[in-house]
Amino acid sequence: MKNRKSKITKGFSLSEKLLILTLLFVMLAEILIFLPSIGNFRRGWLDERLSAAYIAALAVEAAPNNTVPEKLRWELLTHAQVYSVALKKDDQRILILQSPVPNPIEPIVYDLRNSSFYDLITDAIKVYFQPKETLIRVVGKPEMSNPEFIEVLMEQGPLKKEMINFALNILGLSILISMITAALVYLALNRLLVKPIGELTHNMMHFSENPQDPDRKIQPSGRTDEIGTVENELLAMQTDLSTMLLQKTRLANLGTAVSKINHDLRGMLSTAQLVSDRLSGVDDPTVQNVTPRLVRSIDRAIRLCTDTLQYGKADERDPNRTQFPFKRLIAEVLEEQDLPRDDILIKTDIDENAQIYGDYEQLYRVFANLIRNSIQVLEANKATDKPDEVSIFIRQENGASTIDIKDTGPGITQEAREHLFEAFRGSNRKGGTGLGLAITAEILKAHNGNITCEDNPTGAHFQIYLPQNGQVIENLA
Repeated sequence: MKNRKSKITKGFSLSEKLLILTLLFVMLAEILIFLPSIGNFRRGWLDERLSAAYIAALAVEAAPNNTVPEKLRWELLTHAQVYSVALKKDDQRILILQSPVPNPIEPIVYDLRNSSFYDLITDAIKVYFQPKETLIRVVGKPEMSNPEFIEVLMEQGPLKKEMINFALNILGLSILISMITAALVYLALNRLLVKPIGELTHNMMHFSENPQDPDRKIQPSGRTDEIGTVENELLAMQTDLSTMLLQKTRLANLGTAVSKINHDLRGMLSTAQLVSDRLSGVDDPTVQNVTPRLVRSIDRAIRLCTDTLQYGKADERDPNRTQFPFKRLIAEVLEEQDLPRDDILIKTDIDENAQIYGDYEQLYRVFANLIRNSIQVLEANKATDKPDEVSIFIRQENGASTIDIKDTGPGITQEAREHLFEAFRGSNRKGGTGLGLAITAEILKAHNGNITCEDNPTGAHFQIYLPQNGQVIENLA
């Protein structure tokens, strides 16, 4: 694996984003709280003016002839911060107190008796955008009042001033609360989430620089939550990756050595094959008896060298697909294996018109491997004089060819099934390497097909799926 340095995109870090978002969300919450608060504050301030105006009206009504001295009248109005006070009693509106208005303009009327929650908020916001000289006529009914309602005329300046002070106090308090809340949330989340995630990120970057260094693996913190699960899973993944990379490195070195050995060994075996061919011409009975077995052993050794070299190639050539009769291919494979024989019978159910689609030479290797494996297993496990059997069947439907190859041998062990199509691990035969089945599986995969080992009471049963026109086969089971 190439060493590389991971780059982090410039910008706000996760901690900074968390802090900014916390501040924004707290401020947003404060704004949502501020709107109804300012509406209630305005309503309360106006109710206080109405109550003060009602007290002034009571003072006037208590005076002889409902008249008070000018100075007292002025003090009552000033205390209530209004220009006039009127009451409605017995369906009659009575003006109790009044003073000259500096700027007589048409006032804005607010009836607090019928104000909805929405009206209180919108009316409060409007105050900030209206001049302080604006006159407002407020109608309401204080809790302690007897008349149907009380009406006052006043200037909006004092209300606007108080609302600005209230808003500034709320703003300062909101900023303080936001900072305290953001700090607490930031510290908590930074400790619980951001810091562990940052450590995970740093470890992954550090590990990627040299995955084979055991000291670069993460050390789990022992947490029992999701972060702890991620740490444990990351450690398991890093361990598997380190082991895999180490294994691949060793296999690469071993493959280089095996390729060199194979090259020399094939030359030696070729010489031995020439000598064995000459021995077949000797009339000595002992030589004639031994020579066929010697030839077969040398052929197997040469085939093993060839399969090893083919499997070790970095890339297999792409299939050169054509349509051809399946029966012709099987006949050629059986002829090479010198089948049928007296000790091995061949059962086939192959239609003359059955065509398969693929690379002839590569598929020849597939079926030669499978049939050869069956023959070798049957020869190695011969127990009775009854001939053993190899069965080959094909059926074509739904755009795919399904080919079954069975034998009457001892079958495949459970241990071999677990790694059946893996090189050097999936052999069911003593002394076998499993290369044949591994190569078979790779060739069929390149043809968009596959091979499976089916359950069979006796013997081995392989089932091959091939598309009839090269498309990917789905839902084969």
